Amino acid sequence: MAKDRERRMYVGVIFNYAAELKLFLSALLLLCALATLLQFLPSRFTLSISDLRSCSATQDSPSSALSATLHSSTPTPTPTPSPSPYLPTDQLLPNGVLRRSFHPYGAAAYNFITMGAYRGGLQNFAIVGLASKPLHVFGHPTYQCQWIPRLQPSNPINASAFKILPDWGYGRVYTVVVVNCTFSHPVNADNQGGKLLLYASTSGGGDRNFNLTDTIEVLTESPGGMNASLFTSRPKYDYLYCGSSLYGNLSPQRVREWLAYHIRLFGVRSHFVIHDAGGVHEEVLQVLKPWMELGYVTLQDIREEERFDGYYHNQFMVVNDCLHRYKFMARWMFFFDIDEFIYVPPKNTIKSVLDSLSEYSQFTIEQMPMNSKTCLTEDAGRTYRKWGFEKLVYKDVKRGIRRDRKYAVQPRRVYATGVHMSENVDGKTTHKTEGIIKYFHYHGTIAQRREPCRTLSNLTQFNLEDTPFLMDTTMRLVAPAVKRFELKMIGTRLQSTRQ
Repeated sequence: MAKDRERRMYVGVIFNYAAELKLFLSALLLLCALATLLQFLPSRFTLSISDLRSCSATQDSPSSALSATLHSSTPTPTPTPSPSPYLPTDQLLPNGVLRRSFHPYGAAAYNFITMGAYRGGLQNFAIVGLASKPLHVFGHPTYQCQWIPRLQPSNPINASAFKILPDWGYGRVYTVVVVNCTFSHPVNADNQGGKLLLYASTSGGGDRNFNLTDTIEVLTESPGGMNASLFTSRPKYDYLYCGSSLYGNLSPQRVREWLAYHIRLFGVRSHFVIHDAGGVHEEVLQVLKPWMELGYVTLQDIREEERFDGYYHNQFMVVNDCLHRYKFMARWMFFFDIDEFIYVPPKNTIKSVLDSLSEYSQFTIEQMPMNSKTCLTEDAGRTYRKWGFEKLVYKDVKRGIRRDRKYAVQPRRVYATGVHMSENVDGKTTHKTEGIIKYFHYHGTIAQRREPCRTLSNLTQFNLEDTPFLMDTTMRLVAPAVKRFELKMIGTRLQSTRQ
């Protein structure tokens, strides 16, 4: 009985929906017939998704619809990808050897990245930037310079150019390049303006089948924009500091101490150029601002350089840009870090020391490495109130070690520079400066946001991890005068600065 009821129900459903079922079957049959017929029609009658999009985009415009209809009547051949002339295919040679092909895509590194271009005189220019390191190590890239006068662009002036690689092979993906352009006579002598072009050629480097040349507009001078007196007049500053790239979570308090100390040391005719590669966070910026407002500090945001993988946050490029940017604005230019403190013994001044070294284009400065963790027992409970160079009083006196030195140059005599010294100097260099100038190095303290005193000692000397340390209170004795100087110059604005 149950089976009879199911059979009658099934027949009833079919009978009730017979009309709809016939309509569905008819539509399905028609669709199949159309699909079969379309396979035999010419390609110009086919319908694609792009045709449907065109129709939907132009359905509100009769003229567009008419235009689409006219164009659809003309057969449009489907473009077929043709082999690129730069992408050869494998070939079977007559001797039976299969010659394989290699297909390059993209580029491993940029040919040249400019940071700045500056005049070195009436007929000289320096272009500072980065270039592909493999290109310079394994290839022979070349550079040419050209001046385009604004009033006579059809009469360009060509110049000889030579490159300097000042990072001595330390580069990574990119290496630092300083291109010197020397013209046979002054350019833009009429001060009517013009532009400097750099032609950077790979000269077969990377891919020996091609010599690619990039034309780069590196410098533009507007009418009246060249100040020729800059090259012969007295520099604006006696002493200018060119800082390396600052990065990481720096201690605002250590930066505060360093600035107050050195502005007092170098005096009113000094200036400090700080390069922010990510280290000048808001608290450090608050330390810099009072001195920026007084005209002692220039802050440059160079974080964009992190896109290009060079050595140590591209510090070689940064110091070379600073050298050429301020070349005619300073009598002496110093290169050292913000965990290093320049010291001149009593009865001398920075002026008297540098006057005694004026015959040299460059001199290097001896390092005094300091223990960055041990403080005096007498400061227990008060270390947080004392400045870093005031409480870190133990000097590393291990002998037989070659230590890094920092340096200063007379910038008008320098073509390119480095981190610890320049090898591209016109003139003499001396390293015999012991006894007249040195620097105390508090390694690692600038990057720590905590109290540096980890241990306390009342000994005059001790050994730690096979390194002998000797008490040296030279900088501790200077601290009170530096604190009074800061208070006089900017008041109490930075009194609440944290580690």
